[in-house]
Amino acid sequence: ASGIIAGVEPYDFEVLSKLTKLKCISRAGVGTDNIDIEFAKKKGIIIKNTPNVVITPVVELTLAMILDLLKRLTMQSLYLKNNKWKKIPGNLLFGKNVGIIGTGRIGKQVCIVLKSLGANISAYDINQDLEWSSKNNISYKSFKKIILNSDIISLHAAPNNNNIPIIDYKEISLMKEGVIIVNTARGGLINENALIKGIDSNIVGGIGLDVFPEEPYRGKLVNYENVVLTPHIATLTIESRLEMEIEATENLIQELKK
Repeated sequence: ASGIIAGVEPYDFEVLSKLTKLKCISRAGVGTDNIDIEFAKKKGIIIKNTPNVVITPVVELTLAMILDLLKRLTMQSLYLKNNKWKKIPGNLLFGKNVGIIGTGRIGKQVCIVLKSLGANISAYDINQDLEWSSKNNISYKSFKKIILNSDIISLHAAPNNNNIPIIDYKEISLMKEGVIIVNTARGGLINENALIKGIDSNIVGGIGLDVFPEEPYRGKLVNYENVVLTPHIATLTIESRLEMEIEATENLIQELKK
């Protein structure tokens, strides 16, 4: 092949070394973790992706998880389906302190959407976009302040170089009682055992996860009522997938024409 429209299948050294005619890999999506980028560069293979298409669906899933956990929708639905007429009080999003960890394209949009619904937004990022934060009246705080003060924490960061979780036992222990944690970014950002301990000790009031260190997920979190789990479907909407595939195809054609 001269060009490939790629999903998440591996393009490691073994695969790329056999693709002697390959000029371009065009990802229908954002992540390129499945591609040996350094080896691709050495071979002169151009890597393209579709970063903007995924913003809206991921933002919407993040919002859906936060509202589900605040209103206890999944829990109330499960009770009703099991013939239990049990009313559980929920919480407002309005006035809650929300900490956004990671202000890339998606994190920024999550900040803006939640702010428009009346939440108090604080953000953390190693590389602060001060022009954006000033324009949108959103303040950057230290990671520790986000952990200490947030009612809701939403992760939109890339994994660090050593793949050590940024949310671990220590971080959970510092959080406000009843905190809601949502992760639609990368599974390795959170230590699952620390989350379980947080739920069991009533520090963590709700969890929403779309990503996991190992997929398909078969872990213990399936046993908790106040946990909402989805099978890595943040970008899986009919509209965004079609747009993603069209853009990936157009990117590939553009490269092959050069």
